[in-house]
Amino acid sequence: MRVVLSNAFGEKPLTIGAGSVGIAGKDGNVDQATLKPLTWGGNSSVVVPPGAPILSDPIALSAEALSEISVSIFLPKKTALSSVHWDGVQTAYISGPGNFTNEAAFKADSTLKSRLFLGDIWVDAVPESEAIVFFGDSITDGNCSTPDANNRWPDHIAKRLQEANRKVAVVNEAFSGNRVLTDGMGVNALGRFDSDILSHPKVSTVVLMMGINDIGWPGENAITPDDKEPTAQDIITGYKQLIDRAHAHGIRIVGATLTPFAETFKGLPPEGYYTPEKEKIRVAVNEWIRTGGGFDGVVDFDKVMEDPAKPGYLRDDYDCGDNLHPNDAGYKAMADAVDLDVLLGSAK
Repeated sequence: MRVVLSNAFGEKPLTIGAGSVGIAGKDGNVDQATLKPLTWGGNSSVVVPPGAPILSDPIALSAEALSEISVSIFLPKKTALSSVHWDGVQTAYISGPGNFTNEAAFKADSTLKSRLFLGDIWVDAVPESEAIVFFGDSITDGNCSTPDANNRWPDHIAKRLQEANRKVAVVNEAFSGNRVLTDGMGVNALGRFDSDILSHPKVSTVVLMMGINDIGWPGENAITPDDKEPTAQDIITGYKQLIDRAHAHGIRIVGATLTPFAETFKGLPPEGYYTPEKEKIRVAVNEWIRTGGGFDGVVDFDKVMEDPAKPGYLRDDYDCGDNLHPNDAGYKAMADAVDLDVLLGSAK
């Protein structure tokens, strides 16, 4: 196993005073028997330059499929939280002053539901294995799902693949707020495709579910009131770019339709996220995903999640309450609706 820490968005060097990794227990604890120190070139500390990742030395740690791994780092200096996956849907435990990386448990002064500075965990893979990368926004990131329960829809796909005895890794490269064409809550999809998709070894397929924020964010009342609304063709052109770049590297790309979003954030400051005009863009984009012939396969989440009695609306029993994000049942329904043969390339 190797741990990748990231200073990708830092403007100053990041000092890591110590680190450790082990099999996660409950409530932030670590299985003491598995706790291993991190080193970098044999050193117990490291300074990460701005914009760079840092890869730990190899660690002899056996982890079964679907294991939860705990990574701890000690920051000896006051450190800006620059490189953060903010919607981690898992609890991070923050200690008071001191280095507790060699402890199986410590008293947390605070907690977050974000991942701080952790970029990747690499593990050895058998030669015939492959990876599927899920490339998306908050709906793939698991927003609104129960924290610490691994109820994102790609999590359920990973479980299904294990149950089917398939040697396939699931890599979730989604983050809340992501857009195909425009920066905002992070780098746009076209800008991060090389670093977040092509950089992974053994990738056979990428599953793209993104575009609803391109449609919804412009003109809404709180975050991006001045952004220009893209046309359906603008988003489709972005899809074609991603398709061409995937195919140039021999990677299949599966498109997922955009789920219903009528009355998203109604009564809240960003309620302009949805309008009837924006719904027309979503419908046009979905029609191209289904019939345009660009993708190597299609997963029609729009049909899975739409209320049959109210076209354009998310089903009440799958809605976490904001008319956009699924609840745990919704994420499970999405995963159950996916044909694994479409993901793995044995069906169109």
